[in-house]
Amino acid sequence: MKYRIVKTEAEWRSQLSPEQYAVCRQKATERPFSGEYEHHWADGTYRCVCCGQPLFASATKFDAGCGWPSFFRPANGEAIAEEEDFSHGMHRTEVLCSNCGAHLGHVFPDGPAPTGLRYCINSASLDFAAVQSGVER
Repeated sequence: MKYRIVKTEAEWRSQLSPEQYAVCRQKATERPFSGEYEHHWADGTYRCVCCGQPLFASATKFDAGCGWPSFFRPANGEAIAEEEDFSHGMHRTEVLCSNCGAHLGHVFPDGPAPTGLRYCINSASLDFAAVQSGVER
């Protein structure tokens, strides 16, 4: 897939923390129950830490008990790209930022209504923009 934002590995390393780089650019997974947004319930928008693209609205976040922030729907139909993932002896669907290709996590078919999907996302791949007095900051 071709992405709108393309940077060198050196540029990504200078922009991201070591954990963010490992997750977003090298497809690592943060330890369960360790991420900043696992138990975060403020109103706002979760954005890609690499490029700022809106990915998930806080209204779609739910507690899946899996150890990572979980959402039942992306912010819009074009925010997320999906790829088959056969790593670690499993067959999963990887989710990436459609704007820059950052690895976000995986999507599973065991979420709540209305979609039945669970977007299981690494906190390290997210940045949060809170809504204050009706305006996103």
